[in-house]
Amino acid sequence: MERKVKFVEEEHYHLFSRGVEKRKIFLDRKDYERFLALLYILNQEDHFHVSNFLNKGQNNILDLYKQKRGKPLVSILAYSLMPNHFHFIVREIVENGISTFMMKLLTAYSMYFNIKNERSGPLFVHPFRSEHIDNDSYFLYIFSYVHLNCLDLLEKGWKENGIKNKKKAQEFLGSYHYSSYPDSCKLIDRIESQIIDSDSVPDFVSRVALDISGYTKYQK
Repeated sequence: MERKVKFVEEEHYHLFSRGVEKRKIFLDRKDYERFLALLYILNQEDHFHVSNFLNKGQNNILDLYKQKRGKPLVSILAYSLMPNHFHFIVREIVENGISTFMMKLLTAYSMYFNIKNERSGPLFVHPFRSEHIDNDSYFLYIFSYVHLNCLDLLEKGWKENGIKNKKKAQEFLGSYHYSSYPDSCKLIDRIESQIIDSDSVPDFVSRVALDISGYTKYQK
C-alpha cells in the first residue's frame, strides 16, 4: 500500500498506530518498559540486536539506555503510550529515517510480544498512520493532543466536558510513566528522558499542557 504522506527531511510528523482488532498491545509494566527501551535504542542507523544484548550476563532492560548509539534516524519530540495504541511526534533527520525506524521498532516489539504471549501474526495495524504537521496551529495542537491522551484513563469524556479537576489531572500527567510529558516539563529526572530530543522540544509544551482550549479549537 502506497503511503499518502511522503516523509521529507527536517519536517515534523504525527505518527500513530494501534493493535489489530483494537487489541491491547501493552499488557503489563514490562511491556511498556520494553517498548520505551526499544524507542530509545533502535533510533539509530547502526544495527543493534536487543535480544542478544539482554541474553548476555546480567543485562536488563534499563541497561539499554546506557549503550552508545549511532546516528539517530529521527528526532523524537513527544510520545504517549496507551494500552492499545501509541502516538509520536517526530522530525525526520535522515532520508527514509521514519520508515526505517518504525519498521525496526514495530518488528522488534511484535516479536517480543508474540514470543511472550505465545501468539503469532501481526500485532499492529499496517501500515502505521502518519500526518504531516504542516502549519503552526497544528504544531501547537498536537503536543497537547499527545500528552493529554492518557487522561482518558483518568477521566472519560474530558475532551467534550473539559477537565473537572486540573490539580488531579496535573498530578496524573506528571506520574504517568509512559509519556514524554514528565520529561518535556522537566518534572523528574529519569533514564527515559534520553528518548526525546529535549533541545528540539518547544518551550510552550510545559505552558499549555493543561490548556485544552488549544486542543478543542484546532482539529486537523
